[in-house]
Amino acid sequence: MKGLSRPARPARLSLLNGFVGALCMLQLAACTGNDRSDGYGNFESTEIVVSSEADGKLVHFGVREGSRIAKGAVVARIDTLQLHLAKVQLEAERQGLVKKKAEVAFDAGVYRQQQRNLQRDLDRYRRLVREGAVASKQLEDLENQERVIERQTGAVVARNPEISDQIASMDARIAQIEDRIDNATIRNPIAGTVLTTYAEEGEITAYGKALYRVADLESMYLRAYLSGSQLSQVAIGDEVNVLVDDAKAAGRVLRGRVTWISSKAEFTPKIIQTREDRVTMVYAVKVLVRNPDGLLKIGMPGEMQFRKNR
Repeated sequence: MKGLSRPARPARLSLLNGFVGALCMLQLAACTGNDRSDGYGNFESTEIVVSSEADGKLVHFGVREGSRIAKGAVVARIDTLQLHLAKVQLEAERQGLVKKKAEVAFDAGVYRQQQRNLQRDLDRYRRLVREGAVASKQLEDLENQERVIERQTGAVVARNPEISDQIASMDARIAQIEDRIDNATIRNPIAGTVLTTYAEEGEITAYGKALYRVADLESMYLRAYLSGSQLSQVAIGDEVNVLVDDAKAAGRVLRGRVTWISSKAEFTPKIIQTREDRVTMVYAVKVLVRNPDGLLKIGMPGEMQFRKNR
């Protein structure tokens, strides 16, 4: 009996090893299938090219590539000496118009007073003419004098709207110069990192000329691509996992949120892999990922995985 039982032990051991090997292969296959990413793409950021809004010499340009700049920070100034001189000249002309308007108002007041005085004389002479105490010729002379003063008063008063219009026009021209002076001070539009500079301090710049390019690198976007069959698994606002290379490929997992889904398909970019090898038309999606530690770089590859609870 002992001789018959010895050959069975190697057979049972071989069967057990085969079972364990098959189980490991199944587990490995399952793990590989679950870890496969749903979308692939590259990181990008919101970039802004800041341009000059005035003509003149760059008297200050404190922008350096790689430096971080706060939103609203003054980064450049363009020479405004000629604009300031033009503003001073206009303000002097406006002050002259204001004085002229005051003089017109004074003259109009004098003529009105003369009219009131003359009216009292006319009332008295009309009474005297009715009583026969004075000749009617004197009354006629006073009436003619009244008409002359009335026309003079009207002419002076008519100058007021004209002067007021000139002052309003001067105010508009001064406001235009002040706006040009304000535009000569360049303020950074977004908090971000300077990627490229296109000017140097001391150069002559012009309206619309690019000065530098800045990007918000703390909020990066993964532009990934999905097949049409995957669109039903994702919606704007969904949270997804974003995988980037670390010590090993796709070794770092970050949280991301879908902010945009393309409404039309496009051909698969050559650098992109998708879950289905035969897919030729894909839809682009944007996933917002926070990047406070600077791990993510523009153009860096990334992968996207749907969250399991969806």
